Amino acid sequence: MKKRVLCVEDEADIRQMIRFSLEREGYEVIEAGDAGQARTATAERLPDLMLVDWMLPGQSGAELIRRLRADELTRGIPIIMLTARSEEDDMIVGLESGADDYLVKPVSLKTLHARIRALLRRSDGHDVNRVLTFGLLALDLDAHRLRISGQPVHLGITEYRLLEFFLKHTGRVYSRAQLLDFIWGQNTYIEERTVDVHILRLRKSLKPHQADHYIQTVRGAGYRFSEETALGL
Repeated sequence: MKKRVLCVEDEADIRQMIRFSLEREGYEVIEAGDAGQARTATAERLPDLMLVDWMLPGQSGAELIRRLRADELTRGIPIIMLTARSEEDDMIVGLESGADDYLVKPVSLKTLHARIRALLRRSDGHDVNRVLTFGLLALDLDAHRLRISGQPVHLGITEYRLLEFFLKHTGRVYSRAQLLDFIWGQNTYIEERTVDVHILRLRKSLKPHQADHYIQTVRGAGYRFSEETALGL
């Protein structure tokens, strides 16, 4: 399967140059012109690696990286900051914001390719198990596919993110407010009842496979994903 690279760069000609060079190397490349587009792209499907420019319109690349690192679902994405800011202090700020590597423009494409390969090797070494399993459920994090008893099950984007979060944190109760922060991000102005809507959709997707009972409502507390009987049901 092709590795998916998200290139976050406001200059279209630079994005296209990077895209063409990486596609020749066998990568799938997604483009984003600002932080908002980048967050939308990661919500649709997590990339295997991100290239992030510092000087983006609106929110800076450094702030975007901080937000990604604060999000449970995106904090593990390998990130290379690719920027014209060459001062040592800038490099320190970039790395401390959460970037795994820092490259100063102009940089040769050969060097960029080598850094990407090295970072992906490190990432693969730390994340060997890319399939989350629970009972008869198997969630493939690379393919973004769910199978139950070997049968494919379609999920919407938000329902997928909810299920991934639950499978990584089985047995623990999370309030609606906590789920909003983890799934939609902090400082997002969405009503807590929105969580209930997406929980209902996820349950409907799991019900034909007798797996909806894993998502348990804990009265007065929130939701948890477990095989045990939930107190307060």
